Amino acid sequence: MKGRTAERRRRPKPVGVLDVGSNSIRLVVFEHDGRAPVPIFNEKVLCGLGRGVASTGRLDPVAMADAHRNLARFAEVARAMGVGRMTAVTTAAVREAANGKVFVDKVRRATGIRLRILSGEEEARTSALGVLSGNPDADGVMGDLGGASLELVDIAGGKTHAQVTLPLGPLALSELAGGTLKRARAVVAKHLTAVPWLDRLQGRDLYLVGGSWRALARVHMAMTDYPLKVIHAYTLEAQAARAFLQRLPRLGKAQLKRIPGVTRRVDALLWAALPLAEVIRLGRPRRLVFSSYGLREGCLFAQLSPGERRRDPLIAHAEELASRQARFAPNPDEVLAWVAPILPKAFPDRLARAAVLLGDIGWQDHPDYRAEHAFWRILRLPAVAIEHRERALLALTDHVRYHGHIEGGLAASVRRLLAPGDAEAALTLGLALRLAYTVAGGDSGALADIRLAVEGRTLTLRLRGERRALAGDVVRRRLDALAAALKKRSYIK
Repeated sequence: MKGRTAERRRRPKPVGVLDVGSNSIRLVVFEHDGRAPVPIFNEKVLCGLGRGVASTGRLDPVAMADAHRNLARFAEVARAMGVGRMTAVTTAAVREAANGKVFVDKVRRATGIRLRILSGEEEARTSALGVLSGNPDADGVMGDLGGASLELVDIAGGKTHAQVTLPLGPLALSELAGGTLKRARAVVAKHLTAVPWLDRLQGRDLYLVGGSWRALARVHMAMTDYPLKVIHAYTLEAQAARAFLQRLPRLGKAQLKRIPGVTRRVDALLWAALPLAEVIRLGRPRRLVFSSYGLREGCLFAQLSPGERRRDPLIAHAEELASRQARFAPNPDEVLAWVAPILPKAFPDRLARAAVLLGDIGWQDHPDYRAEHAFWRILRLPAVAIEHRERALLALTDHVRYHGHIEGGLAASVRRLLAPGDAEAALTLGLALRLAYTVAGGDSGALADIRLAVEGRTLTLRLRGERRALAGDVVRRRLDALAAALKKRSYIK
């Protein structure tokens, strides 16, 4: 017991981000800071602070009282969880309201929370940093739709470039348009056509952030019976997005409310769809890519050292998971060198490295369920910098690593996510990892004396010196399986 208590004390304290937006207030507590932060607490309330600000210039007293009550709860939650560092920010509604600073002062006196009012420029840049944190190779324009504002930022090369903040969030837009969608279209067009650099989006990706736009993604997933309910990196071709947005007004509220995660956003969906449709029309992007990372993750990312920022978030996530839950701790460089002769082209180095790191996280499950549990767990990991196709590849690979073949039902469940040849690639790498774990007993250092080689039509396993004793019956069977997947003969030497 004392050892466990000491271990808890050694762990870094959790960090929190409190985001007081124009529509919602959310507290997210992450297990710790770093390149792959994992939320351990995430709660949102819809207070509607931005309601009425566009027309009255002031925060509504009822909304402020609701916000104060919930912020008092969040302050106590953070104290109970032992949050070491809290970043608390507020955005457009409080920024634009004449009584915004009064609200901030009252929050500080009542709860101890020191809210920082972000300028439009700071809000846009921080949200863009969040997108870059979750997708370091992002190249296009980020759009972050809050309750009162829309931030657009040109991102490329890991940096932010031109940016603009517009009053086109659903709450502000409905007020500016007098509550009519027809008038709202003219308001949206007026603001977006005045953005001189929006044509830079042509042929690039549009990265979407914000609860209302994530709700649109959930609607599209439901309409198309999409096999994975992970919003991050959900992608739509621009043409498909235009068709979907045209169809959206014909969907009834009752139908929309049956979609999980959409109920409380139903009234905002059509208002959120208007600026999105106009950005697509004017910018002509190649694809829409939804991002679960935005302002809150950008707040954390901005506080990291330059070296930590450069780390691959997928690999950082896999390394941390492996360090906690893998039975063995293989050196990924040693394993990757060993499988190099048969590594499928579908696996670039970073994806193969992730497969190696995640290759034994299911060992604590019941042997009869390890393969299935590993598949679903990896498919649904809270990881970023990974496309849905890549999730399916990793999940199938680890399934094979435990099971020895691809179970038909699981493969069918992700078939829409895969490219031609992906299932065969997952089978090959999964069988190779299965063989590596077996022949070396989980000791990747032993692989230096065990060579896997493709020699013409033969897959040869060469063992040196005392390592020859490792060539037992199970090793032979697993080599045979890998050779069969490669359509080759097997040979142990």
